[in-house]
Amino acid sequence: MDPEMQTHLLIKSVSHVFFIASMTFGVTGCSEQSMKTLQEIGGALGETKPSLTNEEVIAGLREALSQGTNKGTALASKTDGFYKNVALFIPFPPEAQAVKSKALALGLSSQVDKFEQTLNRAAEEACKTAAPIFLGAIKEMTIQDGFSILRGADSAATNYLKEKTTAKLPAEFRPVIQQAVDKVQLTSYWQPLITAYNTATILTGSQTINPDLTGYVNEKATAGLFLLIEKEEKYIRQDPAGRVTELLKKVFGYSFG
Repeated sequence: MDPEMQTHLLIKSVSHVFFIASMTFGVTGCSEQSMKTLQEIGGALGETKPSLTNEEVIAGLREALSQGTNKGTALASKTDGFYKNVALFIPFPPEAQAVKSKALALGLSSQVDKFEQTLNRAAEEACKTAAPIFLGAIKEMTIQDGFSILRGADSAATNYLKEKTTAKLPAEFRPVIQQAVDKVQLTSYWQPLITAYNTATILTGSQTINPDLTGYVNEKATAGLFLLIEKEEKYIRQDPAGRVTELLKKVFGYSFG
């Protein structure tokens, strides 16, 4: 019997086995071992899953992070993107809580509220031009083993990006934050509060409170964007609807089983 005829008969035989198994157990009733055996038989006949290279994985991870960045900056830069988002809201600087407490005691609650609102407005304004900075960092990512990140936790790629850019991003983002702080006139809302605090309190050198507002907004805005990027990464990993390109479908739809 020629090889081609042998192959044909083998395929027909396996198909017959699968038909009997499905009729006997039902597709949902087959034991896990039975299904595994059938899958192995299919693999022996050349029915293998599509290959996935490390280069494709890295490209897919970058694309997922880029998608998260674009969506994240769009959401964060909207009016109230930070201010009315409990996950992103930037509160009164912790090191200046004494100022807040004294201002509230003096009946300056509206000024405190306005200052906190303007803190968040500064972050929202900065996020309007944040995307290129984050996307640049993503393009520069070098991952020797993309598979290890793909197999990792749902936020593995975001955590990798965060780890690799912790020292670089704040410095690049700070000028953008400073422009936003100036545009929304953040310091003009701070001055009445610190002036009231200084007037009502006898200060020593160690008690002087003058937080770096630009640095504080920078830290919180960067953390907020990473939070949104992480959320999008999880969405892409967990929900096929989040995989809007063929590359994302291939990379994040890949099974390691």
